[in-house]
Amino acid sequence: MNDCKEATTVDLSQWVGRGELRTDRIDQRVAQALAATLDRDPETLQEGANLPPLWHWVYFTPNVRASEIGTDGHPKRGGFLPTVNLPNRMWAGGRLTFEQPLRIGEAVTRISRIARCERKTGRNGELVFVTVEHTISSERGVFLVEEQDIVYRQPAPPGATLAGEQASASAALRQRIHPDPVLLFRYSALTFNSHRIHYDQPYTTREEGYPGLVVQGPLAATLLLETFRAAHPAKRIRRFAFRAVGPLFDTADFDLCGQLTGPDSADLWTDCDGRLAMKAEVIFD
Repeated sequence: MNDCKEATTVDLSQWVGRGELRTDRIDQRVAQALAATLDRDPETLQEGANLPPLWHWVYFTPNVRASEIGTDGHPKRGGFLPTVNLPNRMWAGGRLTFEQPLRIGEAVTRISRIARCERKTGRNGELVFVTVEHTISSERGVFLVEEQDIVYRQPAPPGATLAGEQASASAALRQRIHPDPVLLFRYSALTFNSHRIHYDQPYTTREEGYPGLVVQGPLAATLLLETFRAAHPAKRIRRFAFRAVGPLFDTADFDLCGQLTGPDSADLWTDCDGRLAMKAEVIFD
């Protein structure tokens, strides 16, 4: 109850417009490590090669000191993001526009800005949504513009039905994925994401009440787009939007699904035994 009261009294407007600038290098070793994690051939990613879309998420990783990490593995509240005291924080979705591909080996800059902060009410109480805009560029110009939605909320009560929607059965593209703990651990390591729900099974089940390790939202989105790209290798991705509507766990396999909706668009979604947990739209040419 105290968390909800504190969250309600936070003045979110003071964070809107706040900015941050970070630099990084599209390191070949990191790109090859992600390729191996996704069961792709690392040797295809040499210096100067194009970085696949969404793989930028393994760069600009957080560098929070160990003493500044909370008991859940997340960085303690404060800093660039608002100090919302609702206990659960997760990546709810995003929208990306790809202007040109990033190249392995080049130095890049990311300018971030808090675009919106909103309070809403969900089935388990108060929600706070924070939208962060990122622009990644170099001397060659802008590569991509991304809006990232972060949600703060109360945990679901014990025994609650898993959130999600009814998955469509009319997929033209369908690939089964086994989200084993090794996959989740390696992706967390590459993104320097120390949130314990992705790799610490006792903590996840006993402290947060989940049935198993939670599949990272960015990982699920990356797997969806990688499956589409494998089926349509000649397509150039222009825009990608995704939204998490429910959780995925390492306790059950799920399908990566897709369906063309026009000459330059497709719908993508995850299907876990009929439950849709993530849906996405891709625009290409």
